[in-house]
Amino acid sequence: MTGQQQAEALRREIWSIANRVRGAVDGWDFKQFVLGALFYRFISENFTNYIEGGDDSIDYAGMSDADIPDEAKVDAIKTKGYFIYPSQLFQNVVKSASKNDSLNTDLAEIFSAIEASASGYPSEQDIYGLFADFDTTSNRLGSTVKQKNERLAEVLKGVAGLPLKFDDNEGDLFGDAYEFLISNYAANAGKSGGEFFTPTHVSKLIAKLAMHKQTSVNKIYDPAAGSGSLLLQAKEEFEKHIIEDGFFGQEINYTTYNLARMNMFLHNINYDKFNIQYGNTLEDPHFQDDKPFDAIVSNPPYSVKWKGADDPTLINDERFAPAGVLAPKSKADFAFVLHALHYLSAKGRAAIVCFPGIFYRGGAEQKIRKYLVDNNFVETVIALAPNLFFGTTIAVNILVLAKNKTDTAVQFIDATEEDTFFRKGTNNNFMEDRHIAEIMKMFDSKENVPHVAETVPYDTIVEKDYNLSVSAHVEPKDTRETVDITELNADLKTTVAKIDQLRADIDAIVAEIEA
Repeated sequence: MTGQQQAEALRREIWSIANRVRGAVDGWDFKQFVLGALFYRFISENFTNYIEGGDDSIDYAGMSDADIPDEAKVDAIKTKGYFIYPSQLFQNVVKSASKNDSLNTDLAEIFSAIEASASGYPSEQDIYGLFADFDTTSNRLGSTVKQKNERLAEVLKGVAGLPLKFDDNEGDLFGDAYEFLISNYAANAGKSGGEFFTPTHVSKLIAKLAMHKQTSVNKIYDPAAGSGSLLLQAKEEFEKHIIEDGFFGQEINYTTYNLARMNMFLHNINYDKFNIQYGNTLEDPHFQDDKPFDAIVSNPPYSVKWKGADDPTLINDERFAPAGVLAPKSKADFAFVLHALHYLSAKGRAAIVCFPGIFYRGGAEQKIRKYLVDNNFVETVIALAPNLFFGTTIAVNILVLAKNKTDTAVQFIDATEEDTFFRKGTNNNFMEDRHIAEIMKMFDSKENVPHVAETVPYDTIVEKDYNLSVSAHVEPKDTRETVDITELNADLKTTVAKIDQLRADIDAIVAEIEA
C-alpha cells in the first residue's frame, strides 16, 4: 500500500468513527466533541512525549500526580504553554471512561485545570477557553447524565482508536486528521461550512500568491481566520524558517476561533509562534501596534453588513481614511480589503478572495477602486471557476495587492476554463496542482495570453471607469459556431431546387388526377 493509499484509508476510518460516535446528532452540531477529543488526545501525547524526552525508563502516564515537583510544572508551562498531570492525560481517562459515572464532570474539571495551568504565564491567552465548546453538559450528548457519559465514552474510545501516534508524527498525522475532519464537516454543512473553512486547494493557491518570490517573511496574517486553514497552508507550502515570527489572525466566531487555535497546536505550532485573537476585525481590530505583515491571506465573508457610515468615527480610521469613503453598509467587502492593505508591509503581498460584484459596481466601491488603482496597489485580479467553495456556487475572484510594484499596469487572469484551470467534481469543482501551477506561471510572467491573461495599462483602466472585472479586460473566446456563407448559399440553392422539383412533381400528379 502506498503512502497516499494509507492516508486515504486512514481518512475513511476517521470519518467512519466520527459518524459512528455522533449517533443521530447532526455532524455539524457534534463536531466540537470529536474535534475537541482529538485535540485533547494530541496535547496529552504531545505533553507526555515532551516530559519523557525520549527516555524509555520514564513512564509519565504511570506516575502519581503527587510525584510531580512544582519546578517541573513551571518549566513545562513555560515551554509547552500548559500542564497536564498524569491522571488528567487522555490515555488514562479513556481507560476507565465506560465505567466512570462522573465522566462528564471529571472531563469538565480536567479541561478547566489545563486551561488554568497557563494562568499568569505568557501562554495564558492562547490556552484560555480552548475547551469552551466541549460542553460536557450539552443535551446533544443525551438528556440524562448516564446518556451523556455513555456518549462521551464513545467519543473518547473512538478517537483513541484512531491509528495516530505522536512519536510517528513526522507526517503531521494529527494535523492532517484534524484538517480532514474540518473539511468534511464543512462540506456537509452547506453555507455555514464555507464561512469557516477554505478548501485546501484554494488555500494553496492563495498562499502561493501571497508568498510568491519572498525568500522570507516576518509573519503571515489572516484578518478573517476561520479555522486557520489559510494560515496553515502557508506552513505546508514553505519551509518553516521562511515565516520568521509566526502566524497571526483574528476571528469573529468564538467556536471557530477555538478551532483555529486548536488547529495551530495540532500542526505543531507552539503557543509562542501563533497569535489568534477573538473579535470583530472591522470594528475592533487587533495587531494595530505590531509591525506590518509581509504576507496576508484572507477569505473574508462575502457582502456582510457592517456599521459603515452609521459610525462617523470610521471615516477617520487610519485603515479607511486614505480612500476617502467607506464601503457600503450592506457590503463590507472593501472594508476587509482596505483593512488588509493597511496591515501590509512595504515589501509584502496580500491575496484576498472577493465577491465579483465589488469590481464593477459604482458608488463608494468605484471610489475605493479608484484609490487602489491610482495609488498602484492592485497587482492582479484572478477570476476563478464556479463551485470551488463549500456552501456557494458563485465564481469568486482573488485580488492580489502589493505596495512595491515597479509599474502601474494591472494584470487580469481568467482562470475559468475547464481542464486548464479546474476539473469538475461530484459536489464541488477542484483545482489540482497542475491547475494552480498554470495560474502561478501566468501570475509570475505577467505576459499576455489570448482570452486568458492580459496586463492592462493604467490609462486603459481609467478609461473604463476603474472597472476591475476580469471580463472587462480579457476578451473571451468566441465559442459560436462559424458559418461558411458560400457553402450555406450553395446548400440553399440545392434545397430550393429540390423544393421546386417537388412542387412540379406534385402539380403534374394533381393535373393527371383532374384529367
